[in-house]
Amino acid sequence: MTDSANVEYRIAHLQERLAAGELGELGIRIAIRGNSVTVVGTAPTTQCREELVRTVNEELAGMTVHFDIAVADASAPDHPEELA
Repeated sequence: MTDSANVEYRIAHLQERLAAGELGELGIRIAIRGNSVTVVGTAPTTQCREELVRTVNEELAGMTVHFDIAVADASAPDHPEELA
């Protein structure tokens, strides 16, 4: 198996693992960028983001992975919005 095929296989396995778990609904995108992998998306909580990063690092151990995962802040504001 070539390195490229191995990377694609590992990414496919990662996507299956994410889809089967609680993180399946996040809409995370995973792309090969040269010699590294980029993971892009939004997580609903910091804990969810941490779980995602841990899972990706486990599946893609030994590879360079860049994360662009934002945390959506869905909490209620602590003060009223002032309109002018």
